Amino acid sequence: MHARSTTFDARPESIDAGIAVFRAEVMPAVSDMPGCIGTSFLADRESGRCIATTAWENNAAMRSSADQVRSLRAKAAKAFAAGTSVDEWEIAALHRDHRSGEGACVRATWLKARPDQFNRVVEFYKETVLPEIEQLDGFCSTSLMTDRATGRAVVSTTYDSHAAMERSRDVARSLRTALLRDLGADQFDVGEFELAIAQLRVPEMA
Repeated sequence: MHARSTTFDARPESIDAGIAVFRAEVMPAVSDMPGCIGTSFLADRESGRCIATTAWENNAAMRSSADQVRSLRAKAAKAFAAGTSVDEWEIAALHRDHRSGEGACVRATWLKARPDQFNRVVEFYKETVLPEIEQLDGFCSTSLMTDRATGRAVVSTTYDSHAAMERSRDVARSLRTALLRDLGADQFDVGEFELAIAQLRVPEMA
């Protein structure tokens, strides 16, 4: 499974209009593309940072969608009054306790590790991170996406509410510290977002 994420550096006042365009025009078009297995949209209304993710059955499907997605991305960027950046990932793991509902929030942590450490990163995530966070009140799901070519990875965890996400902060911080210490990885960003759209159909991969 693979995923493409587009980050919009949006004007906060343009977020609602941009989400409306994404929901009405981008999602239906992408969903009809061969190999697409869903979309999601994260929004940080304070900073304006928004992240749209499309998931694909395989790398070939993701690659073949590139030209069509490019024009849709431009349309969404105009609605958001935003610049964009694009990342492509392999979905290394996903565990879902239950599907998210209205009011769900996501914490995303971006990491960088040596490519020769990636197998250990995935192992640590499955054996240490997952058992800890799935016990947290309000936990919905979590995923690990990787880009071995650049050494980057992102862990995203969804909670039922902003309050549940807040209650998880100490545990999440402790797990990040252990991962960085034990694997020699670097953390280069953490973000907390509203889960504005959740239509991903990625199967269990834990």
